[in-house]
Amino acid sequence: MNREVPVQSWPCSYYLNMERRWVPGRLSLTPTHLRFREDGAETSLVDFHLSSVGEMKKESSSYIFSSITVLEKDNAKHWFSSLQPNRSAVFNVLEHFWREQLLSPRGERGEAKTSKGKELINIVTGSQKRLEDTTRVLHHQGEQFDNVVKDLNKIEADMATANRMLSVLEAPVWWPFSGNPLKRFTSTASKETSASDRPHGKEGVIVIIPIVFSHHPDPSLKPGKLTVLLSALEIADCHFRLLHRYERQDVDDIRAITGHEIAIRQRFIGKPDITYRVISARLPDVLPLLELQYGKKMEFLEEAAMFSEKWRSSPSDQGSPGWQTDSWLLDTIVRSGPTAGEQAGAVIQDQEVSESEAQELRKILMKLKSIALDAEDELERQDEALEEITSSVDRSVFSIDKQTRRMRKLL
Repeated sequence: MNREVPVQSWPCSYYLNMERRWVPGRLSLTPTHLRFREDGAETSLVDFHLSSVGEMKKESSSYIFSSITVLEKDNAKHWFSSLQPNRSAVFNVLEHFWREQLLSPRGERGEAKTSKGKELINIVTGSQKRLEDTTRVLHHQGEQFDNVVKDLNKIEADMATANRMLSVLEAPVWWPFSGNPLKRFTSTASKETSASDRPHGKEGVIVIIPIVFSHHPDPSLKPGKLTVLLSALEIADCHFRLLHRYERQDVDDIRAITGHEIAIRQRFIGKPDITYRVISARLPDVLPLLELQYGKKMEFLEEAAMFSEKWRSSPSDQGSPGWQTDSWLLDTIVRSGPTAGEQAGAVIQDQEVSESEAQELRKILMKLKSIALDAEDELERQDEALEEITSSVDRSVFSIDKQTRRMRKLL
């Protein structure tokens, strides 16, 4: 992932303490840095790492301008004002990424990779591939069960029609009505409900991440939580009060604008769509899960393309500069065989798992959890389908035997 790609940027003014004046420009936030560039300048006037920030507050200048002040650990204080769309929205985003940077520090990009970490990654990656193949087979088997249930429902409907026709044939000749008026055809529409339309089993919570969100058309960004469930997505405020729940089948599209920003939309006819914009420092870890769950509903824009599994698995993109960075470098190392340097590095053999390898293992294990919960849910659904198939077959056999005896009496 290119850490220099800005997550968000806002037009604002910066106070030059030495010259005692405000200068217009643009404030840019990356996952690790905060920068301010004056209008027309080619270099940044202010550039510092988020981990060097000691305090971030909302304040007002002597001219009653609403501002955001950032105090570095070396006591350097920065004033930002005239923020658009508003001060609170910008402050919530800055505070979110600052806290995540302090709470979840990333490993250095150039740190040494250990043999133990590569071995663990190789094991879980192989397990993930086998579990994905097994889940695909389970879903294919579930589709076959659904087709069997539909065919059995058709058989029961045909048997009900045959029963009605036999009742007409068995009625006395002098009876003026067609069949017994007290016996009416009972609709089997309720039995034709596919097993796939039934409620799933227990829904598992895959991951909960802190976010900053806005509800379209309101541009204000507020802190909250995003819960990724097996069958839904939930948006809650910072007090865990549920604001909206997207059922899996109701989500129309998820647009990944950048690696740290997505837009979730549910379309409606005759009323406005429900769209939430979500920004989070931990979103890169969740994007593979969303792509796995929602498939074609996920759309990756140009700046977020490197976070797509399809982009990473495409041979044509492996030569691009972003391919061998961060976690994808580990995948490349795992796929390749041991080099002469690895065989000679006896010291590396005794090292613990590095920070970047631990992050990669956490991502893979999160995907494994999602796939396992999906497989468990599919197995529960297939158990219900098998029970329905068994009972439907028993009813069909009984009905066929009964109507066969009735037809023999007519002969």
